[in-house]
Amino acid sequence: MKKNRVARLAGVAAQFIILIPAPGLTRAQSPTPQMALRPPAPSETQRDPYADAFGGLTYTPEQKEVINKIKQDIAARKAAVLKDDKLTEEQKDAMLTGYTRIEHGLIFKELTPEQKSQVTTRVRASRQLDQSAQKTKAPTR
Repeated sequence: MKKNRVARLAGVAAQFIILIPAPGLTRAQSPTPQMALRPPAPSETQRDPYADAFGGLTYTPEQKEVINKIKQDIAARKAAVLKDDKLTEEQKDAMLTGYTRIEHGLIFKELTPEQKSQVTTRVRASRQLDQSAQKTKAPTR
């Protein structure tokens, strides 16, 4: 019984010893830096479909008040992210994109059903344009 346990532990220890240098070997064999493998940021590849979707809507005074509060709150959060020295540029971009999405979602919740349908139609049209533009730019094989 003791011999089986010792043999099993020796086998596990041997596997760990073999695997320890493996991460270094894979990094040494890689001809390209890891940053080159990173996918492009969303801002580089596509624009926000909600950016123009809210333009041209007529808001009630109550909606204007709520939307202004939402925009002020999000602007304060974005300013705090920009001032934070602990975050990298990629992290800041991600946080700002997230806050923009939150802002659009909160504004969308305040819209009437008719306004929501207008915004939805505009977003769908914008996405279709982006998709058709990407298809024409894609290389054929």
